Amino acid sequence: MKPRELANEICQTLQRNGYQALLVGGCVRDLLLGREPADYDVATDATPDQVVGLFPDSIAVGAQFGVILIPRSGLKVEVATFRSDVGYKDGRHPDSVVYAKTAEEDVGRRDFTINGLLMRHDSGEVLDFVGGQQDLKAGIIRAIGEPDRRFAEDKLRMMRAVRFAARFGFAIEAETFRAIHRHAKEIHQVSPERVREELTKMLIEGATRRAFELLEESGLLEEVLPEIAAMKGVAQPPQFHPEGDVWIHTRMMLEQLPKDASPTLAWGVLLHDVGKPPTFQSAAETGDRIRFNHHVDVGMRVAEAICRRLRFSNEDTEQIVALVANHMKFSAVEGMKKATLKRFVRIPKFDEHMALHRLDCVSSHGNLDSYEFVQQFLTETPPEQVRPKRLLGGDDLLEMGYPPGPQFAQIMREVEDYQLEGLIRTTEEAREHVLRRFARTEKVGRSR
Repeated sequence: MKPRELANEICQTLQRNGYQALLVGGCVRDLLLGREPADYDVATDATPDQVVGLFPDSIAVGAQFGVILIPRSGLKVEVATFRSDVGYKDGRHPDSVVYAKTAEEDVGRRDFTINGLLMRHDSGEVLDFVGGQQDLKAGIIRAIGEPDRRFAEDKLRMMRAVRFAARFGFAIEAETFRAIHRHAKEIHQVSPERVREELTKMLIEGATRRAFELLEESGLLEEVLPEIAAMKGVAQPPQFHPEGDVWIHTRMMLEQLPKDASPTLAWGVLLHDVGKPPTFQSAAETGDRIRFNHHVDVGMRVAEAICRRLRFSNEDTEQIVALVANHMKFSAVEGMKKATLKRFVRIPKFDEHMALHRLDCVSSHGNLDSYEFVQQFLTETPPEQVRPKRLLGGDDLLEMGYPPGPQFAQIMREVEDYQLEGLIRTTEEAREHVLRRFARTEKVGRSR
């Protein structure tokens, strides 16, 4: 079963039982744009209890707001009762919900005209009470009714306006854009998780540069990511960055991000130079050229603080910080010892580190020598040489007379170094090396 088939079946069931049922929102917008909808929503005059009665397998995900989820065959469709909301004191949830009898009343409370369209599931007839079809054709994101009121109802709508404008290549209607400017500071009323989710969507939907330019122009970037807004106007040494300042460089990298890039790579690209604004030193200060001493270390701390603030998982935080931490190491790969290089390419999700480095190069000096060197190394080096089987373990060292303790790690690290360099190949050679290099001390813990 396809998502559209499930949505049609739900509409048919509702109509057979005497209720109105229409496709609504983003799915209608996408169908009219010739895009495949990611999911389908249905609007009806049936109450949540009536919907649950017709669909025993349904889930009351937001019954207090009139929303019921109907899952089937791995798919899901949201069914929402026509409603008109009364007040939004918390800037997200309606203070009370009054069910409506008409679809026209229902769409009046939705966010943007292009999301306020309805469609009959069987005939494809579009019901447009808000001018959404005209705005779709004109390429405009326009709030339904009064923009100030729409944004007061849910502050995240300001960021959604930016994301939709970037994703579809649309312009934000002037009064709607002015309202975003007026209310930008109120975005702090939105939970960090919802802000993070919206930013991540902007980063991976394929129009990242435009999304972040609109965030900056609207005043939202300064509120949600002031550390990124601080990049604007921070000059870089032209011999390495002929493209311009840190903000220009970062936007160029964002523009090159492929659609559906992994979220951690996308955030790594956004944050890789976040340590530059606080570490900037002019040529006059350094005596030779613009420098950003310790910008990687500072960037790691700033990136981690951003991840914590936006409530990233520990796993994602670790990967994003690692991308920031390692992005400058590629400049040294051609001079690395074999052991160092092999350890470097063993970093978890190394493909993301490679992707970030490539974007960094093509968005600045254009020199891909280091990238190609690593690519060639990975192509020519068998995996068993990059991650060779350990020649000695802790039990082996105990058997050889070495007591447990800090020396264990030192011995095993050196054995692996020699192994990675190709200087040791067998367990016997490893034993001989250890006996030659490390003295066997008296066992720890023996009483006197």
